[in-house]
Amino acid sequence: MRQFEISCPIGRSLREDDVRVKAAEELRLRRNAVINVVDPTKDWQNLMKGADATCYIRRRSVDARGDIKMVYGIEAYGKWEEHAEYQLPSLQDVHEAEPVVVIGAGPAGMFAAVKLATLGLKPVLLERGKDVRSRKSDMAQLSRTGKIDPDSNYCYGEGGAGAFSDGKLYTRSSKRGDNREVLERLVEFGADRSILIDTHAHIGSDKLPGICQSLRQAIEEHGGEYHFDTRVTDIERGEDGVFNVKAGEQVFRAKAVILATGHSARDIYDMLYAKGWALEAKGFAMGVRVEHSQSLINNIRYHNEWESGMPPAEYNFVKQVEEDGVERGVFSFCMCPGGVLVPSVTEEGTIVMNGMSNSGRTTRWANSGVVVSVEPGDEPEQYKQDGPFALMNWQRDVERKMYEYSASKSPENPLAAPAQRMIDFCNGVVSSALPETSYHPGTVPAPLHELLPAHVAKRLQEVFPLVNKTVMRGYFTNDALLLAVESRTSSPVRIPRDPQSLQYVSQEGLFPCGEGAGYSGGIVSSAIDGINAAKAVKNWLESVE
Repeated sequence: MRQFEISCPIGRSLREDDVRVKAAEELRLRRNAVINVVDPTKDWQNLMKGADATCYIRRRSVDARGDIKMVYGIEAYGKWEEHAEYQLPSLQDVHEAEPVVVIGAGPAGMFAAVKLATLGLKPVLLERGKDVRSRKSDMAQLSRTGKIDPDSNYCYGEGGAGAFSDGKLYTRSSKRGDNREVLERLVEFGADRSILIDTHAHIGSDKLPGICQSLRQAIEEHGGEYHFDTRVTDIERGEDGVFNVKAGEQVFRAKAVILATGHSARDIYDMLYAKGWALEAKGFAMGVRVEHSQSLINNIRYHNEWESGMPPAEYNFVKQVEEDGVERGVFSFCMCPGGVLVPSVTEEGTIVMNGMSNSGRTTRWANSGVVVSVEPGDEPEQYKQDGPFALMNWQRDVERKMYEYSASKSPENPLAAPAQRMIDFCNGVVSSALPETSYHPGTVPAPLHELLPAHVAKRLQEVFPLVNKTVMRGYFTNDALLLAVESRTSSPVRIPRDPQSLQYVSQEGLFPCGEGAGYSGGIVSSAIDGINAAKAVKNWLESVE
C-alpha cells in the first residue's frame, strides 16, 4: 500500500485520471495500467474488473497557505496486496435479548446503544430530556424569553449538546477506536457522504435532528427501547447482581449499566458522591466566545481571494502562555463559520455561551470559543476544600457571576450576554457601544477583563494580539465581539474507570463513558467511547455467565 497526496484548485473537482497517473508512479506501474479510483462521497463507483490497482480517497482538506487548493489523501493498493473492504456491522433483533441500561442519549449513549444492538444485546436508553424534535420548542423559548427547562435545553435531550452544537466531526485519530464505524453509521442514517473524507467534516444543526431520529427508529425497530423525560435519580446494585436504575417511580433492571450523561449533568456527580463512590477533579477550559464577521475571516484565511462557492473559512490556533510562572494553553475551540451564538445554560441564574452552524453555514458571522486550560489547583483558595467538585463549583460560580452582572444591567433580559469589543478588552476599557451580534438574547457592555478569573483574562489579553501577529493578520480588531462565558468545554469532573475493563472503579458492572465521565471531547470521540463501552459490556457479561 502507498499513501500520497494530490491537489487541485479549489472549486474544481478532482480528476480521477490525475489520481491514476500519480498512483502508477507510486506503485511503479506502467502509465497505461488499469487503476480503479474509489470516491467514498459517491453512492456508485465505476470500477473495472481485473484492475492493476485500486485507489481510495481517504481525506480532503483546504490548503490556503499559498495558492488556495483542495488537498486529497490517497491510499493505493496493487492487485497483489490484500485489503479488506469496510463492512458496517448490522443491527440484530434484540427484542428478547439481555437488556443493558444506557443513561443518556447524547453521542456516547446513542452509539453505545447502536453497538449493543449489533452485539446482540438490548439497549434500554434513558434520557432526562425530550426527543430531538420536541426539545426545539424549549430551546426557542429559552432564547426568546430566558425561561429554562432544566431537563430540555441546548445540553439535555436526544442527541445531547452535540445535536445543536454544529455537528463537527473533527476527530480523525484511530487511537481511541474505530472512527470509521461512527462516520459510516452517520451516513447510513442520513449524513452527507462527504463526512467520510473531509478533515473538518460538518453535518449542521439543521440536519442532525433527523439523523438522531432515524438512528433511534432503527434501534427501536430491532427491539431496543428509548425512554424520554426519564431523569435518573439513583443507581443501586442488588444482592442478585442486578442494577435497579431509578427514575422517579420507574425502575429499570439490568446486569450492566452504561453511564453516558454528558458534561453538564452535575446532579449525577452529586448522586455518585453521596454514595461515597470515587470522583476526581479534572481539567477543563474557560474563556469567551469570539464573534467576527464571516467576510473578515474569509478575507484573512483566503488572502483576499475568497469567491462565492468557496467554503466559508475556518481557523484554529493554540498558544502557550505563562502567567505567574504557570504555563497554560490558550486555544480556539468549536469554531463555527457562518454560525450563530446560543445560550447553553442548564440552570437558572447562569449564563453559558456556545456556538452552532447549520449545514449551509450562511450567516454573516463567524464565532469560536477562545479558552484557557484550567487544571486542578488553578481554582481560587475558597474552592480547594471542595475536593472533586472544586473546579465544578468554581465553574458554576463564574457562570452565576455573568448572570448577576447582566441581570443588574438588563433585568428585563437577564440572558443578555456580558460582552466587550476585543481591543477594549485587551486595554481594560468597557465598550461604550457593541456591534451587532448573532446572539438572539442580546448583549450588555461589560468589563470582561474584571468579570473573568484574573489568570484567564490576562492570558486572553496576551493571546489576541499575538494571534494577529503570528496567525491571522486582521484578527485583532475592535469590530470583534467577546461574549462570556464559554465554560462547558468539557467536564470538570472525572468518573474514574479501570483502563482495561472500562468499569467504574467503585462499582462492578457500571461503565462510565463519554464527556460526562471525562474520557472524550466532541461528537466523534464520545461516540467512539460509547462503542468501546458497549464492547466492554459484552465482554464482561460473557465473563460472568
